[in-house]
Amino acid sequence: MNLDQVHRGIKKHKRRKRIGRGTGSGRGKTSTRGHKGQGQLAGWSQHPAFEGGQLPLSRRIPKRGFNNRWALVIASVNVGELESAFKSGEAVTPDSIREHGLATGRFDQLKILGYGELKKKLKISAHRFSQSARDKIAQAGGEVIELPGAAPVVKGEKRSTAKK
Repeated sequence: MNLDQVHRGIKKHKRRKRIGRGTGSGRGKTSTRGHKGQGQLAGWSQHPAFEGGQLPLSRRIPKRGFNNRWALVIASVNVGELESAFKSGEAVTPDSIREHGLATGRFDQLKILGYGELKKKLKISAHRFSQSARDKIAQAGGEVIELPGAAPVVKGEKRSTAKK
């Protein structure tokens, strides 16, 4: 290939193919659909994963492990990160944590963990708190507000089956 051939055939305003306009157009008679076969008729469409009778790629590749697509996605933030991001007396919510870039991406619940030091008095709202995080927030004079959400399943405890 030479340099003058690179853009040959590439047009800025390419006209659409006009099919079914007689044999003189070059796209008449079968109108690019070929002879016989299932694709010749109107309204026919093919499954996106169809590979002409061979086993589709999605079935050929091995599947490993388990993926629970109904599991809650829980973002975790340490109290040490809150210390550096927020001013004393500020209200900390999942939205404000997202704005400060401490929890990115999609998540269903927010959990505050106890790693780091907290000296600022913060009013923290989250779905879950570790015990050490609760202690550090209370020790700094802050407030813990537990947001409503799906209750965590504690291993060993049975859920009540009685209807209220």
